[in-house]
Amino acid sequence: MVIAIDGPAGTGKSTIAMMLAEKLQGKDNKPFTYINSGNLYRAITLGCLRMGIDCSDHEKVLEYARSALLEYREGSLHLGEEMIEDLLHSDEIDRYVSPVSAVVPVRHVVNDLVRKIAAGLNAVVEGRDMTTVVFPNAEYRFYLDASIKERAKRRHTQGVSRLSLEETEKAIEERDSIDRNKPEGSLYIGEDVIYMDTSGLTLNQVYATLLERIQL
Repeated sequence: MVIAIDGPAGTGKSTIAMMLAEKLQGKDNKPFTYINSGNLYRAITLGCLRMGIDCSDHEKVLEYARSALLEYREGSLHLGEEMIEDLLHSDEIDRYVSPVSAVVPVRHVVNDLVRKIAAGLNAVVEGRDMTTVVFPNAEYRFYLDASIKERAKRRHTQGVSRLSLEETEKAIEERDSIDRNKPEGSLYIGEDVIYMDTSGLTLNQVYATLLERIQL
């Protein structure tokens, strides 16, 4: 079974997806695996920056994406032998990840990897096009949203950015524009996808609402 969650940055979808994966059990009595497609793009961006690859050079970015040794081990993303999840949310990666993820062949590489990881598993997958491109026939599909001001406030209070609140808001606005205008895999609400505005809601409230929709 696949539970797919999409939405822009700062809507709480990563935390909610992790909560669902940690607490749900499939009808086959097997646990759920959490897969964050955004982290795969961030990992590719991290690798490009480390290798000195210009993120606007699509051919070199694609070449790196195809060669990157990305895999989940015990629920954590590794690049080669290094567990990298704590390195993926810097201002620098935030700056470059949307252009990297807009490269269509790179999206194909990541989407194939997500499908490969999820094959034969109960999985909670989240990103920008999980409900529309990667798993359009998933048993459950959700789109989590929130106002830009709310999302900027959440990002700012996480303490992982050196940007001011106003700069964070502007950066999120710019990223949304890129995500919604990608030539492939753009961010939009798919047909029959369950929409939820998380502005003003706690994570537990969002989790409880989604849980009511999921019948296992």
